[in-house]
Amino acid sequence: MSDLIRLTGIHGFGYHGLFEHERTNGQDFFVDLELNIDLSTASKSDAIEDTVNYADITDLVVTEITADPVSLIEKLAGRIAERILNTYVKVNTVTVTIHKPQAPVAVSLKDIAVQITRTR
Repeated sequence: MSDLIRLTGIHGFGYHGLFEHERTNGQDFFVDLELNIDLSTASKSDAIEDTVNYADITDLVVTEITADPVSLIEKLAGRIAERILNTYVKVNTVTVTIHKPQAPVAVSLKDIAVQITRTR
């Protein structure tokens, strides 16, 4: 199946990181999602019941970003993927990319990102 829903740049402010200042001050996180889902019925029916609600999924992502801090964005990505697969049975595969553009590294860079893919 090649049907895909892509959500890009979901923003949340969280307190994730290895360092105390990250846990105290927080920073911006951005999440991209790719959801593999059979959209053949929705493409004919024009009914929300035949797909997934994008607003609900973005709310889920922001809740995870702003909830319990973790040390690694790898863990955050896994937590988001697990919740999506557990909540939305129509989603067959989810790819989660977490962007941490303010990561505390010694050199100037545009972004640090982690991407994971999980399949039902």
